[in-house]
Amino acid sequence: MTEPSDLQPPHITLDPSYPLPGSIGRPDYAPGERDALIEEIRELLHEKDAVLVAHYYTDEDLQMIADATGGTVADSLEMARFGHSHPASTLVVAGVRFMGETAKILNPEKRVLMPTLEAECSLDLGCPPEKFIPFCDAHPERTVVVYANTCAEVKARADWVVTSSIAVDVTRHLHAQGKKILWAPDRYLGDYVRRVSGADMLLWQASCIVHERFKAAALKNLASQYPDAAVLVHPESPESVIALADVVGSTTQLINAAKNLPNQRLIVATDNGIFYKMKQAAPDKILMEAPSAGEGATCESCAHCPWMAMNHLRNLAEVLRNGKNEIHVPEDIGRRARKATQRMVDFVAARG
Repeated sequence: MTEPSDLQPPHITLDPSYPLPGSIGRPDYAPGERDALIEEIRELLHEKDAVLVAHYYTDEDLQMIADATGGTVADSLEMARFGHSHPASTLVVAGVRFMGETAKILNPEKRVLMPTLEAECSLDLGCPPEKFIPFCDAHPERTVVVYANTCAEVKARADWVVTSSIAVDVTRHLHAQGKKILWAPDRYLGDYVRRVSGADMLLWQASCIVHERFKAAALKNLASQYPDAAVLVHPESPESVIALADVVGSTTQLINAAKNLPNQRLIVATDNGIFYKMKQAAPDKILMEAPSAGEGATCESCAHCPWMAMNHLRNLAEVLRNGKNEIHVPEDIGRRARKATQRMVDFVAARG
């Protein structure tokens, strides 16, 4: 559904005070340093009554440690649910800032630490509360649905928080009730949800710097070279890329598709950090990155979030040693954000 131009939110560009990190590679560890750090982290997690909650897009070392120590490697929804149900008094969230905030929102009584507080998200940065909240206030007739990739203040203004795995289902649920929706922040995911659900949706205009860079023409060319390959696409990607997909889904849904599809070769259009778990789920499959280079590209390989890459063994060990990088959410904001976020958790639980 096309909205009148006077209703369209502004296109938000990244604040120049938040430059992209310069390097997305893991640190160069000295001989024996990596093994020593892994062992120290395992010991400190036990000693501090802490559990590691890592996103699929983080370094495979962190994913490995989470698996090996009783933590979890998951998408945003499962990270939130796991932290909420785990008995550990400290949650160590390896990801980007909004993930740590979400953990604190759902677990105000727990200490939430992050390897770095400088790991941002272009979707979060692209939806500043000082601009978003007045926009919501100008459209009181709409139910505000925000993606989990937003700050606590934005979540506090929302009626619902969703992740990509349940965005379509929640929107269909609201659409069936006759609700009009104000969606934020990802314009590509929002457009996909709108097309699939048929809902009346007003879309905020932010995007993910990783998924926005996948190139439809280059992907079509690659797929033509491997006609037996299945194309797996995250719905944060542009519509032209989604149109080429055999499967569109969240990180967890794409991993499950990799496991269950009969195709031996898979072309994957999401952050390449997912390959660690995808290889475990489908060890016999050939995994290929969807192209982000080619005509119109601004880089040779953009298939990894530079902020996610800021999480590594050194700063994970450091935060466990000193307890710094703790996430704090003001009580009033946390209370209001918890209502919308808990609604997401309850919706999933009700579906079984």
